[in-house]
Amino acid sequence: MGTENLILLLIEAGFYFVFMVGLLHLRHQIGIGVFVAALGVMHFLETYLAAVFYIELPFGVISPGSSVLFSGKLMMILLLYVKEDAAVVRAPIYGLLAGNFLTVGLGFFLRHHQTVGAVPGRVADLAFIDEMGWLMLLGTTLLYLDSLGIILLYERLGRVFKKSTATRFFVSGVIVLTFDQVGFYAALHFLNNAPMEVFWGGWIAKMMAACAYAVMMTVYLHYSRISAIPVSPRPISDIFADLTFRERYEDLLDRSGRDALTGVYDRSRLEFEAPRLLSAMLAAGKPMALMIIDADHFKDVNDRFGHLAGDEVLKTVATCLQRAMRGNDKVFRFGGEEFVILSEDITPDVGTDRAEALRRMVEDEVRRPDGISVTVSIGVANSYSDGTTLNALLSAADARLYAAKNAGRNRVISTAAPAASSGFEA
Repeated sequence: MGTENLILLLIEAGFYFVFMVGLLHLRHQIGIGVFVAALGVMHFLETYLAAVFYIELPFGVISPGSSVLFSGKLMMILLLYVKEDAAVVRAPIYGLLAGNFLTVGLGFFLRHHQTVGAVPGRVADLAFIDEMGWLMLLGTTLLYLDSLGIILLYERLGRVFKKSTATRFFVSGVIVLTFDQVGFYAALHFLNNAPMEVFWGGWIAKMMAACAYAVMMTVYLHYSRISAIPVSPRPISDIFADLTFRERYEDLLDRSGRDALTGVYDRSRLEFEAPRLLSAMLAAGKPMALMIIDADHFKDVNDRFGHLAGDEVLKTVATCLQRAMRGNDKVFRFGGEEFVILSEDITPDVGTDRAEALRRMVEDEVRRPDGISVTVSIGVANSYSDGTTLNALLSAADARLYAAKNAGRNRVISTAAPAASSGFEA
């Protein structure tokens, strides 16, 4: 009986693989949605079988739902990543997770219905639906973690097994399916009191599945004329960002808080970013410089040439400042003709030199409509000596900016100066 079950299991794995790979191979003709929907439809069956349907093999008791269908789904997700990319493969991962959250939520509402026996001899088993819903939710949560793990591990193994795609498939499958077996068995033991032999039998079956699917995937890629997949040149962190939508979040965050005129970050973004950056620098024992930069005699530009010309001057100043930024520097429009620059890991002396270089660059590159150079005054503060909060740094830099203005403009002041009057022409 055990041998017959093993033969049937291998046939089921082959049938599943051929069917799903056929849908994947035809994705450009019939659409990737067909492949993704097929993965989703199979989820109930694999969870149900994993919960209640067991067979005996020569090495133990296993469930085809776990060893064939779930393992196959995970390997199909890896194959989809190999054939496409992380941005495509995240669709089924998040779709399955969202669908099972919906199943659990709807099950909660269904329990509150007053039902009638419309069909003789049939009664809705909502307890079964609840159990399956929670198992499916747990299964897709594990699948989410498994999918991230197997893709990142596959890429990491590419640094070791550069020419052996089959080895990368097999080793990543073995490691991640071992993790999955531990997690899913814990749930089965808690909900159904599954015996330990289910764990060991299922683990051995999953190791065999990893081997079988790795071989079949390698054969398929060979006959698809893709015998060796090159290692992705992208950092692992970038792949992880794609899988978790972090690049979308960062893009959205980057697009928000922008000044409409100059394109640099606005004051609201400064109030969000500065405390976070300052805390990080303090925790690392590193200084942070804050500069307030003000365009000299800007009111005269607006009065003589008009506000449109003044806007162009501001945009040119902003572009000049952005071009001079280091990798971790950030520039913000603070208001009017004032800009703020945050520079990480900058000592007071280096901050002064950086500000002086910015002042000279603006003077050399930015012109008014009449050809006269635009100059800026800069006040510099540093977390080493001027405070450990945004307000403290802004206050210190602002006082030095006014001192620079009152001292004749077109200069940098980065040390404490007597309080200066603000009654000068902007």
